[in-house]
Amino acid sequence: MADLSHSNLSVKRKEVMRERKHKWIFKYSCNDRFNRLIKLCAHRLGATKTVNVFSHLGRKTGVKEYNALIKVCIEKARATDDEYIAVNEMSKAFHLFKSMRDFGCPLEEQTYGPLLCYLIDMGLVQEFQLFSDVIKAENPRSASRLGYYEMLLWLRVDNEEMIRDICEFIIVDDRDSDLRASYLMALCESDKTMQLLDVVKNVDIIKLLSAECIVNIFRSLGRLQQQSVADDILLDLRTRDYDEDNISNFIVSYAVSIPNLAVEDIMAKVNNLHELLEVLLSSSSYEKLILHCCGLDQVGDALDIVEQMCDAGFNLSTDVLQFILQICEESFEYIWVHRIHSIICRYHLELNGEICRCLVHFCVRIKDFEGAYKIICDLEEMNVKLTANMFNAIMAGYFREKNINAGLRVLKHMQGANVDPDSQTFSYLINNCETEEDIVKYCDEMKQSGIQPTKQVFMALVHSYAACGNLEKAKQVVLDPHIPGKSLNEIKSVLVGNLVSHGQLSEALLVYEQIKKDGHKLEPKAIKCLIEELTQHNGELDALLLLLNEMSDLDYWVDGCFKVILYCARNNDLSSAMLLLKQLKDKFENDEMVLEALFDGVFSAIAASEATHLQIGLDLLWAIKDELGLRPSRQCLDFLLSACANAGDLNNARLIWREYEIAGFPYNVLSYLRMYQTLLAAGDGRSASFILKKIPRDDAEVCAVIMACEETYSALNSVGEKKEQLKRKGRKSKRKKT
Repeated sequence: MADLSHSNLSVKRKEVMRERKHKWIFKYSCNDRFNRLIKLCAHRLGATKTVNVFSHLGRKTGVKEYNALIKVCIEKARATDDEYIAVNEMSKAFHLFKSMRDFGCPLEEQTYGPLLCYLIDMGLVQEFQLFSDVIKAENPRSASRLGYYEMLLWLRVDNEEMIRDICEFIIVDDRDSDLRASYLMALCESDKTMQLLDVVKNVDIIKLLSAECIVNIFRSLGRLQQQSVADDILLDLRTRDYDEDNISNFIVSYAVSIPNLAVEDIMAKVNNLHELLEVLLSSSSYEKLILHCCGLDQVGDALDIVEQMCDAGFNLSTDVLQFILQICEESFEYIWVHRIHSIICRYHLELNGEICRCLVHFCVRIKDFEGAYKIICDLEEMNVKLTANMFNAIMAGYFREKNINAGLRVLKHMQGANVDPDSQTFSYLINNCETEEDIVKYCDEMKQSGIQPTKQVFMALVHSYAACGNLEKAKQVVLDPHIPGKSLNEIKSVLVGNLVSHGQLSEALLVYEQIKKDGHKLEPKAIKCLIEELTQHNGELDALLLLLNEMSDLDYWVDGCFKVILYCARNNDLSSAMLLLKQLKDKFENDEMVLEALFDGVFSAIAASEATHLQIGLDLLWAIKDELGLRPSRQCLDFLLSACANAGDLNNARLIWREYEIAGFPYNVLSYLRMYQTLLAAGDGRSASFILKKIPRDDAEVCAVIMACEETYSALNSVGEKKEQLKRKGRKSKRKKT
């Protein structure tokens, strides 16, 4: 592999192109790292000391740094209920403002806006006025923009007198148009319908506002459902020969803002108003309607509007088309790819590389590989340059389906289309090699193509060598000196996962310890593998908890947490299980639905496990009520009652039965069926008959369950009765002999 790192000039050029392509990723990742650094310093040292530290390090403290520090102050103030701490953080922000002035940094809205929003949210009138005075003194040009925040403040504290005075100022005063416009924009965001209508009816919005600001007025009229006022303003604009494209934009802005209006009703209203005013829908209006439908996940309606737009002679922008594809991907509605492809071909829409990749990728996701190849052929006919990414998507799909031969044929299709494979192609090929000879073959081809091995290639090598049974070579891959330092930890994590999956737990733990020794953390997926293996082999709980604490990904953490809780249940370790349940509660305390679903999942898993785990499930229930102060959900009680039924535990079933009443949950068919099963299993036929009368018989499946229970437990009871009869006969015969 060392030879693969020597690249020729063409590879260097590719590297430069790749670097330019990913420059925006680097930019945003750098910003993220910088913000984390600022936040860490501010939390540890305080805002003022952080400024001093940066100056000592020779780094000039600019607007970016001050904004980050002020943001930390605001976050701390929002997070506390202690008034003293909040005031202290505002004091720090005030001193940062003054420091900015001393260093000659401009005080723009990106700096003062978040702080004023916090003061408005808290209703801090005096503090708001103090900061406003400072901002005006340092930046006189901000005076009109500050009017927007001032109006938001009076709306927040519901100061009717100030709101009325400002509305009169907007109507009467004709000097400062910018300040009046700022006041009006804030009023548009409120629910003060009467005040807004009074202002709108008594000012000339054409003279006062730009087209962008007028859009906000129509959004408010839509949100407040003021159709007659909107109609009057639109008619006035039309009679004054206002720009037709802008009028069209106003109509759409109004219609899409009306609450709870279905897409077909929005389109009807838009079309009616355009006909009434004798204007045509503009290109921007069509795109606004398309984006609105996408926001509602109504891709079909969005595509209907795309076709209307194209029929009207407009071209759909690549940005909007890409957004439609993004919504399809986020909502997993890949099935729309065929219609989107048809629209592209019929109307000759402009494409970019990402759109082409998505089209192929969507076909693969619905396992329409022929459709994916057809899209590639159509793109070639449209003179679109084919890329390795398009073929890679098909190859990856075949390999996911374990269709190795079809995946390998993709390489021949690439060669036929004169598309060179890239590092991603080779990573897929290597990852799915079945022999070491194939691994060597693809490595040689990659070297001959002048392609440098990437992180994905090294990961594929680890996986494929392990899959071929050569774990020693898999371990040697991570020793390659040409692996970039930033990728080494991820590659070692892949090695850990493969060692675990091939039964080499001790070797995996050695690599894990080395990663920790080097000051790094194991990747979440590898930690998950270790937790699964340790829980199956009764590993030490301390080690499991340590691994869980190292999880940086919340989804993986939740998955690992479940496994450790079940491990605790198997080992009757109530205290550790409660510790983890408390952590679950703390992580999701602001989302009750998610928290309830997670707790239900825990009890579902316990109920589905061995009957011996029932008691700890019950203990967890009481502890959750008493220690965490949470009310068990209906599903939680259902799972435990089902476990009692399976275990034939009548006493605990009665306790759970009472919990339904305590929690305020009415009994339903499922709870009656579970209790009926429990009573039959316990041999309490009288109580079972009483419960049976409460179960409705209008559902065939319910009747089938009842019959199955009766057949199962009547057989068991008859066997039990026969045994009891035999015992009684034995006792009688003994008495006769004596």
